[in-house]
Amino acid sequence: MREGSLDAPTRHVIRWQDPDFTDRSKTEAEMRRIFDICHGCRRCFNLCDAFPRLFELIDNSPTGELDGVAAADYQQVADACTLCDMCFMTKCPYVPPHEFDLDFPHVMLRYRAVEHKEGRVRWSRSELGKTDRNGTLARFLAPLANWGSKRDNKLTRPLLEQFTDVDRNADLPKYNSRTFVARARRNPPTVDRNARASGRKAVLYATCFVNYNNPSIGEAMQAVLARNGVETQVVYPGCCRMPQLEAGDLAKVAESAHRVATALGPYIDEGYDIVALVPSCALMFKFEWPLIAPDDPAVYKLSEATFDAAEYIVDIARNEGLAPGLEPLDGGVTLHIACHARAQNMGQKATEMLRLIPDTPVSVIERCSGHGGSWGVMKGNFETALKVGRPVFRQALRDPKPHLASECPLAAMHILQGIQTQAQDEPLPARPEHPIELLARAYGIAPGAEASAEPAARTR
Repeated sequence: MREGSLDAPTRHVIRWQDPDFTDRSKTEAEMRRIFDICHGCRRCFNLCDAFPRLFELIDNSPTGELDGVAAADYQQVADACTLCDMCFMTKCPYVPPHEFDLDFPHVMLRYRAVEHKEGRVRWSRSELGKTDRNGTLARFLAPLANWGSKRDNKLTRPLLEQFTDVDRNADLPKYNSRTFVARARRNPPTVDRNARASGRKAVLYATCFVNYNNPSIGEAMQAVLARNGVETQVVYPGCCRMPQLEAGDLAKVAESAHRVATALGPYIDEGYDIVALVPSCALMFKFEWPLIAPDDPAVYKLSEATFDAAEYIVDIARNEGLAPGLEPLDGGVTLHIACHARAQNMGQKATEMLRLIPDTPVSVIERCSGHGGSWGVMKGNFETALKVGRPVFRQALRDPKPHLASECPLAAMHILQGIQTQAQDEPLPARPEHPIELLARAYGIAPGAEASAEPAARTR
């Protein structure tokens, strides 16, 4: 037996349809095995709050060992895991193919599948995870919804907290009355057929967040690609179901994987690359879906054709070269590398992309923001999310820059709020941004500025 592994990490197929997978006693036995290994190692103590909770339970138990911790208390550990995969990707020396076969995030996922089967998932978590329904309803009442979700609204936020468990102090994303799909149909950019990357074709998978909450991210990506000669189509067959993954509803994830992969398959056959605008969705397409739907050829085809947004721009830069015209961004950028971008094991593509902008310093923060998707806005989690993200906030304030960006839009919001809680007299960024928005700005592109009456994109 070796101490640690020098081999590349691998992951097993998630056998969620096997009755043993959601058997509570068998799941708790596997958690006990893994927790005991973690107890003897403790390298992950400074990641998310799951590990401090586990080690505190052990240290405060009557025996000071795992055998003194009740199985009922395992839920405290599982509830603190955000499924960011950073322990698996960056810390744990015992991941497969090591004989200890330790995959902490996926055993937490298994526990949540048990909870889902037993009907223990909170109603509020299930309902907040229905992003397509929520986005569709909210866009018709966007001004009212945004007024009600404002952090300083003392009338509605306590009520929202009471009925949805969303912490009244957490910043929440706004809704747009026009989706990215609708904007792309009405106002497509003109493709520069003389650019070096002309001939490339890309489907922009809109993602629920970009489609309903922040279409400017999609508009910036589409405009940058048009400037570089890339023909685009904006497609959104539905959510990737990351919220359902986090809640343990793997049947819903598998259903969405098949439906979305089947819808995107014809584009792949026509030579289109698939570009996911948010790293969580790219992670689902590339890695999680093939483990959940291993016998679906459409899912595998999609995983091979998918790019993260920054990854795609860097691929153009390396192979054809970017179109000229990038101008410096005054003061530089503080860039947070999102956990779900790191989990794609592709390197710091957002860093590479922004460093293509001339004379623009980029300060990189590669640490968890603490947000964890919807996890970080929930009552009981928000203060923990701020605690986990505190090193990120402090690092951003040590070298403040006028632009703050993260590939994960929710992480960017959370970081800005955290910075605001820590700042003394330091200048603060005006708003959080996505790296592709900054690249568009360096090109002198404002959302919609590249529009033409001649359509260059169509939607389905």
